[in-house]
Amino acid sequence: MKLVFAGTPQAAVPSLVLLNDSRHEIAAVISRADAPLGRKRLLTPSPVAQAAEERGLRLLKANRLDASATEEIAALQPDLGVIVAYGGLVREPLLSVPRLGWINLHFSLLPRWRGAAPVQCAVIAGDELTGAAVFQLVPELDAGPVFAQSSETIGADATSGSLLAGLSESGARLLLQVIDDLEAGVVSPVAQVGEVTLAPKLTLADARIDWSASAQAVYSRVRGVTPEPGAFTELAGARLKLLDVAPATGAEPHPAGLIREIDKKVLIGTGTEPLELVTVQPAGKKPMKAVDWWRGVAATEVVAS
Repeated sequence: MKLVFAGTPQAAVPSLVLLNDSRHEIAAVISRADAPLGRKRLLTPSPVAQAAEERGLRLLKANRLDASATEEIAALQPDLGVIVAYGGLVREPLLSVPRLGWINLHFSLLPRWRGAAPVQCAVIAGDELTGAAVFQLVPELDAGPVFAQSSETIGADATSGSLLAGLSESGARLLLQVIDDLEAGVVSPVAQVGEVTLAPKLTLADARIDWSASAQAVYSRVRGVTPEPGAFTELAGARLKLLDVAPATGAEPHPAGLIREIDKKVLIGTGTEPLELVTVQPAGKKPMKAVDWWRGVAATEVVAS
């Protein structure tokens, strides 16, 4: 079939690569416009845009799928539109342009965690399962009937980054299977059933750690916001990024937010038992082992907020 593919982040690249290597034709790739990255804020193409250019695919960079984009896509006469984390809405009349409409690969077990940050929210909430779903795009957010789903256990120490990397690969295979089945006319979508939960885009405020929460809740949040937007706390008004945190088995409780070195481990108190700080990044410095950072603090104990 002739496909139009819309995607932006790294998580969408495996789908683009797999579809490009399949028997289907990618008539065009749509990705968001170049964005400033790094300290120098250099305009940088999205991972999907880079992958499309490397493969010589027709590329349309657009943050909004407006009338101009709709006209360009309609001229291609696609059989199917495919979206994987594009970051923009598809509305009518574009929604009806492809012969078979649009399908979306979403990284959750719908209807749980509709929205921009499904994997992060699943980890933060302490869910035991996540997965991928391919559904028919409709005007309402992530509400269309589902063609296929696959589930995956969330490991006790998994971060949203590691989980999404795996789901992007398994989800790509699920997506291709649905496209093959649509071509063969052997698959029909089924309405979503269950409680709807929402997963809005995370902000920096979501990454600030509340040390009065339980150790498990803190640990889940740190893993959920890793690598983006990145867990942090503050010491004397300076931000300390928390790159790696681990359970501190058998450690005696101490006050929430209080940091101490015990048995050559840097521990921080929570609402229950402490957690171990493994890797941190002080403001303006490179990532370092927490024990090395603590040596530079040169204090018996400090309080994070």
